[in-house]
Amino acid sequence: MPARRNGEWAGSRIALRIGVVAVLAALTAGCFRPMYAEQADGGPALRDRLMGVEVLPIDKPNASPDARIGVAIRNALAFKLYGNATGAPPTHQLKIRFSTSRSSLMLDPNTALPSNEQYGINASYQLIEVATGKTVVNATTFARTSYDIPGQFQRFARARAYRDAEDRAAQQIAENINTRLAAFFYAGT
Repeated sequence: MPARRNGEWAGSRIALRIGVVAVLAALTAGCFRPMYAEQADGGPALRDRLMGVEVLPIDKPNASPDARIGVAIRNALAFKLYGNATGAPPTHQLKIRFSTSRSSLMLDPNTALPSNEQYGINASYQLIEVATGKTVVNATTFARTSYDIPGQFQRFARARAYRDAEDRAAQQIAENINTRLAAFFYAGT
């Protein structure tokens, strides 16, 4: 008989735990609000706020390799902010500055040539409120992408891999900035 009581006690403990979890889930269910949903208080939705960000042209010398990366970052970010539409009248301006780096990660022991390289972008950006001229977000981000070099006889493959790494890093920078701006407009911090 005592074994049965222990079994009953174990079953009621499990039921109690399940009940506590259910009560906690019910209490916190009202706290969840989708980030891109319409505002219940009638304020502008996050998508509308993001469309009010004007991405300023990135200042790099024309025809330089960094100019192409600057255009790629700006275009990727504009697409993430506006989608297929054009932006709304600007409420904020976004200034972006960046630098790039390239380093060899692995060397071929036979030829002493790199077989794997890493491309990086370090970016700093400021979100400026147009009405006041005040900087409301001042942050930095980075992206690192690696690429393989398929041998010394395939120089065009190396150039293509390098360019793909630049494009992937530019997309990552745009994604990082978009996420930070969405967090700012959603939470106000």
